[in-house]
Amino acid sequence: MTNILIVDDEEPVRRLIAQMLDMTAHNCILAANTSEASELLKKLDFELILCDINMPGTSGLAFIHHALTRYPGTAVVMVTAMDDSLTAKVALESGAYDYIIKPFDRNRLLISVASALHRRELEIDNRAHLENLEKDVAKRTASLQDSMDKWQKALEGSINAMALTVELRDPYTAGHQQRVADLACAIAAEMGIPEDRIDGLRMAATIHDIGKLCIPAEILSKPGNINEIEFNIIKTHAKAGYNILKSIEFPWPIADMVVQHHERIDGSGYPSGLSGAETLLEAQILSVADVVEAMASHRPYRPALGLDKALEEISKHSGVLYNPEVAEACLKVFKERGFGFNYKSHKHVLSHQRS
Repeated sequence: MTNILIVDDEEPVRRLIAQMLDMTAHNCILAANTSEASELLKKLDFELILCDINMPGTSGLAFIHHALTRYPGTAVVMVTAMDDSLTAKVALESGAYDYIIKPFDRNRLLISVASALHRRELEIDNRAHLENLEKDVAKRTASLQDSMDKWQKALEGSINAMALTVELRDPYTAGHQQRVADLACAIAAEMGIPEDRIDGLRMAATIHDIGKLCIPAEILSKPGNINEIEFNIIKTHAKAGYNILKSIEFPWPIADMVVQHHERIDGSGYPSGLSGAETLLEAQILSVADVVEAMASHRPYRPALGLDKALEEISKHSGVLYNPEVAEACLKVFKERGFGFNYKSHKHVLSHQRS
């Protein structure tokens, strides 16, 4: 039976939520404030927390930050009477899976709870899968200390497995990560970056969208334009990718490259609004490659804009959004080196030729 902690300072609301969730399917524990909730978390394991945002004393957002720090495997759904995008953004950035606006009906509540619990299961399974991959790599490397080539292949196999997991989740962008990796490595080579750093860049690029495992599939594959709330949800994938990868001891700062691939040098990117040298050079290369491939390729919500349009974007915003040296190298590999995207294969293949 699923343990659900309901935190709301209004008793009628607490009891109504518990009744809606049906006591036979869920074990609902009620708390009138965040202090009571904190004590309950020490005594019981909860799969889900339903928490009001505005309460006397410690706010729901502050409580959730504390709870997720202590109990990171818990799903969270926020409850609020404020129907505005800023509240939704703050709730999601605090770690909530969803938020419900008062007043709400039983169907909306059940859908939100079921979705949050399902996503929690996916994340737990994914973490276990990644831990198994990490253990597998560690086991292989322990027996192959004298062969760095074999160790490299084992690590790449794990990265490719992660990349495949993302593509199975978001088939509409199949091959995107690999094409971004190919272009990123071509740009890095053009800039004279050492081969070892390029190897790390390739691995980061191959799984740069791994955080999309935490984004609802219906948003990823939605035809037509997405709304502001959906876009804010999609934007969480960079930080989610970092959280998935940060505990894996790669030889390169893979998690940092992944979390920074939507940052811009003028500070207008996300998730942290970093600017200039605050981001890794590899992340700056990855961001340019990601933009070019995304614009040049088809998406569920629009047809391909074409390579010329993509390169025009890079040229126009060189020195503003994108590192000018990276932008120059990107334009050069297409216009002078004959680089082209390989849409027929997802293997590690660079299709450009040096003159």
